[in-house]
Amino acid sequence: MRLFARTTLVALSTASALLFGAIWTSHSEAADLRIGLSADVTSFDPHYVNSGPNNSFAFHVFDALVNVDANGNLVPGLATSWKAIDPLTWEFKLRHGVKFHDGSELTSADVIFSLDRPATLLTSPGPFTSYTRQIVGKQAVDAYTVRLKTAMPYGPLPLDVNSIFIVSKKITQTASTDDFNSGKAMIGTGPFKFIKAKRGESIELIRNDQYWGEKPTWDKVTFRILTSGAPRIAALLAGDVDAIDGVPPADLPKLKMNPKIKLEQKISWRTIFWHLDQQTRVSPYITDKAGKPLPSNPFHDIRVRKAISKAINRQALSDRILEGLAVPASNIVAPGILGYDDSLKIEAYDPEGAKKLLTEAGYPNGFALTLHGPNNRYINDEQVVQTVAQFLSKIGIQTKIETLPMTVYLPRAAKSEFSMSLLGWGTLAGDFALRTVTGTVNPETGWGSWNWGKYSNTALDDLIRNSLGSVEDSKRRDFAKKAMGLAMRDYAVIPLHHQYATWALRKGLKYTARTDEFTFAQNFKAE
Repeated sequence: MRLFARTTLVALSTASALLFGAIWTSHSEAADLRIGLSADVTSFDPHYVNSGPNNSFAFHVFDALVNVDANGNLVPGLATSWKAIDPLTWEFKLRHGVKFHDGSELTSADVIFSLDRPATLLTSPGPFTSYTRQIVGKQAVDAYTVRLKTAMPYGPLPLDVNSIFIVSKKITQTASTDDFNSGKAMIGTGPFKFIKAKRGESIELIRNDQYWGEKPTWDKVTFRILTSGAPRIAALLAGDVDAIDGVPPADLPKLKMNPKIKLEQKISWRTIFWHLDQQTRVSPYITDKAGKPLPSNPFHDIRVRKAISKAINRQALSDRILEGLAVPASNIVAPGILGYDDSLKIEAYDPEGAKKLLTEAGYPNGFALTLHGPNNRYINDEQVVQTVAQFLSKIGIQTKIETLPMTVYLPRAAKSEFSMSLLGWGTLAGDFALRTVTGTVNPETGWGSWNWGKYSNTALDDLIRNSLGSVEDSKRRDFAKKAMGLAMRDYAVIPLHHQYATWALRKGLKYTARTDEFTFAQNFKAE
């Protein structure tokens, strides 16, 4: 089937070449834009399901107090400025004259209502409350000034509110999630207005000519939901869409050679890494080579964790298995993101050094290990698991692999059922990532909610806590960097690579690739 798809695409590429100019010239004259999306939007309610595809779409119709630019920096959104007026109080100044799509004016009341609403959606499968739980008090000082109180000093609040979309209190206080999904309550302040959607197929928007910011180029935007790679590429080559996200790696060489297509790429915020089971138990997928469970968990020993890291040739993995769509990682956040420690070097590929470490740790003949990972979530994820297994076999670790669809893999990994499990994580703050994936597990505070290996280090927890509690940016950066260095040098997790985000678009368009992988129609421009 895949061979048929590729053959078809080559034919489409040749057959459609003569049609490109005519189709896209007339289309651009209408100032319409058509984008093929690799992931579906599962809910139009901007507070119901916290997922990347949903949030990326929501930014077309709604706004947040604080925005993020293409490089991951905080910039003004509906708030023109923000500051900590004391260690427990943040003040946000709102823009004057911002209008919702129904013509009503944005005020502090809408902001406070929007911050309260996520906690009322009790059936949400992916709640936004992690971004609002730090807020213990809200005050409308006047129509354009909001003050937010936290229970303790909390530096990341401006980043948190980037994830909370501001809705109209007048409309939404009597609206349900179904009203958003039907389009009835889709009234925001964003650059586009919602027109209609066919779930799982397409979404149509028109330009908001009263938008407070830079007006979009496009009169109309149509998103086509094309979750399979071959149809998405075919639609681009046939001229049925003007741009696509999530370009399949196997199609990159062909697209690079097509004079009608251009690519935009950027190292994304998504880092791929391994969790190692570090619980005081007989680890379920580690045995001796005869299949007998080991009396203790070898991953408790830092020398074993370091040996695992040294056994992996990250450059070969990025170049060959990921087809150039990744760069080796030494941190669990991408370069430029708060908390990135540039003093950490990429672990050198050193299989002989890895063998020596295993011998020092009491495993001269290695042991047996099953690696687990998803097979449909990250770039070539199944091949990544297979390749790492091959690297480990070279240092005496007898390996098996089991890869699963993400919907099956995730619940099991979250229960710490595996000994070594693959995860990808994207964030704009290193202290967030560390709190979530390496912080000592505490269900009451949410710490360690993705800490599958149950790693725990009180010194690291203290640094993370100091970072999150710093409202002064320079202090927070310093603490976050120190925390990252400690976690990585202790091999809390084993970083592999930072993925590239890739968009393909027709010549005559340009797009500023984004660290957060979001696809924003308002950021496409005609050249």
